[in-house]
Amino acid sequence: MAAKVRENQPFNVVIVGQGGRLQYEAILFAASMQMNSPDFPGRLIVAEPRPGPLWEKDPTIRGDDTLELLDRLGAEILPFESHHFGEAYPYGNKIEALFALPEGEPFVFFDTDTLVTGDLATVPFDFDRPTASLRREGTWPEIELYGPGYTQTWKSLYDKFGLDFESSLDTSQPDEYWRRYLYFNAGFFFYKCPRVFGQRFLDYALAIRDDPPPELVCQSLDPWLDQVALPLTIHSLGGGRDTLPEGLLDGDITCHYRMLPLLYARESDRVVEVLEQVASPNPVKKVLKKYDPIKFMIYHGRGQKARALFDRDNLPRKEQAIRNTIRRNGYWMR
Repeated sequence: MAAKVRENQPFNVVIVGQGGRLQYEAILFAASMQMNSPDFPGRLIVAEPRPGPLWEKDPTIRGDDTLELLDRLGAEILPFESHHFGEAYPYGNKIEALFALPEGEPFVFFDTDTLVTGDLATVPFDFDRPTASLRREGTWPEIELYGPGYTQTWKSLYDKFGLDFESSLDTSQPDEYWRRYLYFNAGFFFYKCPRVFGQRFLDYALAIRDDPPPELVCQSLDPWLDQVALPLTIHSLGGGRDTLPEGLLDGDITCHYRMLPLLYARESDRVVEVLEQVASPNPVKKVLKKYDPIKFMIYHGRGQKARALFDRDNLPRKEQAIRNTIRRNGYWMR
């Protein structure tokens, strides 16, 4: 019998905020959530790494104006310690931040470069069956001509952690095609307890980083470590590909845009409308204009010029081709 979906179960939303680009993206996230999910019953937590030996520069959010604005937008700053990753691998923030969240309270993590475009409280999360974003390309592993294939590479990881490999496969996809194997973008993920999920995610990531199977000898783990450990974590906790209805996250309810030039190039009119609407109030504009990519892309019209270069119904198949077109026309900023 299929697990019953828990509709409207209270949960916390967490993003990572630190000095620089992420603090401004956190403002856009919080403003879009306030506008489109105004009755959200949980907490919006901005997890902030504390300074420490793993950070050469202070990673905390800069400027009282940003902190005051985040507070006005309903966000709560929650500091966390960096024990394992820090500046050498900042993607590890999404793992270590989970240990600062309330134990036993369901959570949804989002990458900070996300907009909320609908009501999060309407998403029927099943927090017993985690999943993550399926909006991804086959970025890992990169198969070498005479090296291990997809099956051998992924199976080595499942074997390392005593997990059942066969049950993770999408057998509707061909053997040695990347979509056959459980692979996510780490732009969102959720579970019923952040400490349980975080500990499993951390254990797997450290084991892969520090003692990878021989099959990974030719594979880069920077920046892919989190996306290699994530499907193993989700599979081990009883989750998988299809525990959320399609078209909600990375669809009608949220948009993981990743960079503003990519947002303008490929996202829907609705996403652009939300972005420009939440950025328009003077208190928000005053803070966001301090960050040049936002200032030029949104307020000086560079984003709309980049958007005019593309037909959303006929986009290049590869993201790199979109990036190249934007760069060639002088509109790339990040």
